[in-house]
Amino acid sequence: MANEFFDVLIIGAGLSGIGAACHLKKECPGKSFAILEGRQAIGGTWDLFRYPGIRSDSDMYTLGYDFKPWVNQKGIADGDDIRGYIQEAAQENDVESHIRFGHKVTGLNYSSADSLWTVDVEVNGEARQYRAQFVLSCTGYYNYNEGFTPEFDGREDFKGQVLHPQFWPEDLDYTGKKVVVIGSGATAVTLVPAMTDKAEKVTMLQRSPSYVISVPQMDPVIKFMRKIMPEKWVYKVTRGRNVTITLAIYNFCKKFPGLARKLLQKQVAAQLPKDFDMKHFTPKYNPWDERLCAVPNGDMFKAISKGKADVVTNHIDRFVENGILLKDGSTLEADIIITATGLKIQLLGGIDIKKDGEIIPMNEKMSYRGLMFQDVPNFGMIFGYTNASWTLKADMLAKWFCGLLKHMDHNGVRQVQPVNHGGSMETRPFVDMQSGYIARVADTLPRQGMEKPWKLYQNYFADMASLKLGKYDVDTLEYSNQVVTSEPRTA
Repeated sequence: MANEFFDVLIIGAGLSGIGAACHLKKECPGKSFAILEGRQAIGGTWDLFRYPGIRSDSDMYTLGYDFKPWVNQKGIADGDDIRGYIQEAAQENDVESHIRFGHKVTGLNYSSADSLWTVDVEVNGEARQYRAQFVLSCTGYYNYNEGFTPEFDGREDFKGQVLHPQFWPEDLDYTGKKVVVIGSGATAVTLVPAMTDKAEKVTMLQRSPSYVISVPQMDPVIKFMRKIMPEKWVYKVTRGRNVTITLAIYNFCKKFPGLARKLLQKQVAAQLPKDFDMKHFTPKYNPWDERLCAVPNGDMFKAISKGKADVVTNHIDRFVENGILLKDGSTLEADIIITATGLKIQLLGGIDIKKDGEIIPMNEKMSYRGLMFQDVPNFGMIFGYTNASWTLKADMLAKWFCGLLKHMDHNGVRQVQPVNHGGSMETRPFVDMQSGYIARVADTLPRQGMEKPWKLYQNYFADMASLKLGKYDVDTLEYSNQVVTSEPRTA
């Protein structure tokens, strides 16, 4: 039987993959496509993570799609609501029928002679192959099969339960338990107040603090606008306002880190008891060298003030029978230890990508407009913002990709690849942040250049202008038209 052929194969049915498919349906209705999803459900991150309190760390007026208004009352949304929103988008845009669940992509190989990708897939232990003119990776940025957990001495001595938030057991009962959450990032900041509903005490144990900012979960301005404006207008106005505010905060933090630090700490101190030691919320780095952690309605600060939660800043010596022995000699008692120690970064789903049978060294390739890669034909990756809502950029990249397909059809060409005619160029990391989970894998990630169109801009308005006004007929995009053997098409 001949391998199925598609104009576009999208890898991943999460927020990015479903969004890209919706844009493809609208902008390129004649294109055949399929979404290959390794798991058995839509939603990606928002289906995988099921720990207590799971929520967005960005407001849904900017994390939502530009084509689908967010109508829920909560701006900072729960995981279940986000998953439902993604499922609705797939249903409303007739994308569900294009998803192949349980299809784990294991390899990609591009044939220069045919201008086609061969996609190796594993389905229930069986190997299959598909062929496609274009492949669009929407796999996110971390390993779904493995979280990051450091090696802790004495782990086998601990008599309680140790778990990672990425693999939360459905039957976990923490009623009346002493819980220690190791970590200081968004997951830890979410878990700590959420688990105080049943736990006797929840402690966040951190090696070093992170910046946190209190945000309202429901916005009274939006509530008022909904009384006098159509929902689509409310969404557009709020989206524009929130993008502007987020970008302004980011730029302010980068230009005036000292003042930003003082303001961020002031808003935290105002919500905590007067005798609280602010060293626990005093990071050594500057604001936005790592992501800020959002605290909806200050729920974590309220839990601390009520004595249901606390924060300990110290280094772990080892696990012991009844908890964790710290470097200062004290013991932090625990019945349950949660290692909210981060994700394991893995771009492109950890898939081997080849061209004519030779592995492409993606860590040596520069990103082109944040979507394609130097000298890699007919391939793209949707990767959103790190300093703002992911989907803001994902939407723009998907639209630009659709425009590229239409441009190629208009000119009758089959292959396109970004090329750097300028020769060598100074490069920097693809993800330019100091977070530990990024630093651990920096040498495995693609690069970005120091000049357009190889440089990534963490600026929504600059990207919007660049991607909307950017031409497809430029010397950095090399087109060709290879002879292609006729392929059976699948709608």
